[in-house]
Amino acid sequence: MLNAKTGTSTKKDAALAGKEAAQQVKEIADNMKLAFVYSGVQYDQKTLLNAISAELPGIPLIGNTSFTGVITQDGFVTGDDGFVGIMGIADPDLKVGVAGMPKEGTARETGKKVAQMALKNAGTDKAPDYFYMSAPSGEEEFYLKGITEVIGRVPMFGGTAADNTITGEWLIYTDQMVAPEGVSVAFFYTDKPFANKFTGAYRETGKAGVITKIDGYRTLQEIDGVAALDKYREWTGASAADVAGGNLLSYAITNPLGVKDRLGDLTAIRHPMNGNDDGSMAIGNNLAVGTAVVLMEATVDELISSVGKTLEELKAKMNGEIGALHLVHCGGRRAGIDARIGEVADLIKKTVGDIPFITEFTFGEYGYEDDGNNTCGGLMLSFTAFGK
Repeated sequence: MLNAKTGTSTKKDAALAGKEAAQQVKEIADNMKLAFVYSGVQYDQKTLLNAISAELPGIPLIGNTSFTGVITQDGFVTGDDGFVGIMGIADPDLKVGVAGMPKEGTARETGKKVAQMALKNAGTDKAPDYFYMSAPSGEEEFYLKGITEVIGRVPMFGGTAADNTITGEWLIYTDQMVAPEGVSVAFFYTDKPFANKFTGAYRETGKAGVITKIDGYRTLQEIDGVAALDKYREWTGASAADVAGGNLLSYAITNPLGVKDRLGDLTAIRHPMNGNDDGSMAIGNNLAVGTAVVLMEATVDELISSVGKTLEELKAKMNGEIGALHLVHCGGRRAGIDARIGEVADLIKKTVGDIPFITEFTFGEYGYEDDGNNTCGGLMLSFTAFGK
């Protein structure tokens, strides 16, 4: 049987915070196979992780810094001096291989090396039943390509490290490493059910166009041969000030772009991050010329209510009793929700009942839908259920 337990702390001292949170999950330490750890950038992460490991010796840790807080049964947990949330997973029948490393060579090469390390740490050469990934913003798709090169197409979940000010202070970590660039994974081996619901939960507006020019992978220059910002303003009615520079980041939370997968099962959200002087837009994930982008929309009320709806959809996908939930909630959505984040916490607790869960706030989300490829997106929800 799978058991999970969560712990939190907002103590200012990183060592004391790690100790307090870890002590709350120690009762299941005998069969604990890993612990997810999400924290504030205010802490020295090595000090925090060492303190957790002192309370949970020999248990692999994995996670990253989270945007402004976490949510558990304790509600929305945050603090000006820092915060940490832990969820330990215990199951005598579960095997997990955890590995992480700073970027070495290309992102794809690093992903390949980490996947090989995780297989070794799991004591097998067999592909996992599903896996978790954490990475920094910028090259998530390429880390994923490297991992897939080793284990093939295996269901995934996870998210991109975040900070509180969108200034690149984010970190990924395991109990063995802390790095601003790199990737970490947890490979899960089990015969118990698993489900992931990956969605932006936005509505299509009916306005769409073809990407005709990009720079690199993430700068959208033209839609239908028109400067991207001009087309976006035409679609949304946004003013020049609304989309200038970093203003676009917050404006687009309720009006992002979407790209559909080949069968239309999933619309991966593409978050416009910055409006550039040349009329182009910096986008939070990779793009491709010749594909369509769709203008999406949602109100703040809908951003909140979609959490409950997505949890219900996840529960419906599970073939069996749920033992724990890992919820990846976009930090951009959280910023748009702002002071109403308590409503999200209350909605999660109401919907899941007494099922243990942890929610992190990320700058990118990973998951899949139906038989599609594993996908990286932004402004999305990646909700995962582990069978009991």
